[in-house]
Amino acid sequence: METVNQDTNQVQEEPRTFTQEEVDRIVGDRLQRERAKYADFDALKEKAAKFDAAEQAQKSELQKATERADALQKELDILKHADSVREIRNKVAAETGVPASLLNADDEEGCKVQAQAILEFAKPQGYPVVKDSGEVRKTSGGTTRDQFKNWLETSLSNQGG
Repeated sequence: METVNQDTNQVQEEPRTFTQEEVDRIVGDRLQRERAKYADFDALKEKAAKFDAAEQAQKSELQKATERADALQKELDILKHADSVREIRNKVAAETGVPASLLNADDEEGCKVQAQAILEFAKPQGYPVVKDSGEVRKTSGGTTRDQFKNWLETSLSNQGG
């Protein structure tokens, strides 16, 4: 078996030293290469700013459209609710005979309760029911004073006669 000593195969290099001119040239070359990579940086930066502005404008338009759609949806919901309430009130009014304009509840049960309360309130309570006797009375024309005078004379003559 043969053993090779690796240390003897390596060539020893001494560190190289550079003059200031060589260092300046190396650094200058390196800076030129880096600057060349980013030569169009300002143009790209300007394009990116324009793109961002356009994106913001589109976003604003989208937000405006979304807000308009939301407002229209809300208005539609309000109109649907109002139509539904109107139908309920008309239905209860037809069932009970109470005018729909007197009902202000939003649901059928509430309208029915209100209608019953209105009907109960509208019933004559404590007042005698006066029936018409069916007599045809002729009223004389003239002023109210003359009509009252004629009524009084008729009433007194009926009592005394």
